[in-house]
Amino acid sequence: PAPRRAIFGGTFDPPHRGHMAIARAAADAFHLDQVLFAPTARQPLKLKSNHSSFADRLAMVAAACADESKGGSAENRFAVTDIDGPHPGGLPNYTVDTLTALRALYPGDILFSLAGADSFLNLHHWREPQRLLALSEWIVVTRPGYPLTDDRLAPLHLTVAQRERVHILTGVQEDVSATALRERLRHGDPCADLLSPSVADYIRKRALYPSRELTPERPSRSS
Repeated sequence: PAPRRAIFGGTFDPPHRGHMAIARAAADAFHLDQVLFAPTARQPLKLKSNHSSFADRLAMVAAACADESKGGSAENRFAVTDIDGPHPGGLPNYTVDTLTALRALYPGDILFSLAGADSFLNLHHWREPQRLLALSEWIVVTRPGYPLTDDRLAPLHLTVAQRERVHILTGVQEDVSATALRERLRHGDPCADLLSPSVADYIRKRALYPSRELTPERPSRSS
């Protein structure tokens, strides 16, 4: 049978246990051979700069995937890819380009895109949404208490064939706020409850989320 491979894009700033829980649940539910984590250099709908560099986010995801394999998961079940790396001139990364490149890399695979429900419901604002639906099947993750019903999907005007390629993933309980996580890190909390050991160690060694209070103040004009 053809390999079943999913791409999981995002900022991953930093990658946390919620991300890994989603990847595990998707791999189990849809019999995926591999989930490829793809840190995005610059998301078109979030053009503010990321808190950490692409290189650091790539390294953190690699560390998270390595920790996951230590826990008994099949080797290479989770991996990181730089397919969504920086473009010349800082141009944004578009998912349609990423999926086109992925299709070229794995022409014989059954490809899936893994996305949160809130993000997927904005698909009509993405570049070439019709092509996005053709390039891969979609695994859409719903938060507990927010079921993704056909009524909520209605504004996307999916055809019957397109709807058959959209799969709903429920029951993932890990709802982690990246903003709150970074704030805790800035206050010196190692966040061992949310980060894998290697990710926490990488953040500590690189001092990635320094406290704002440690930022040197500019000297006043009177000094």
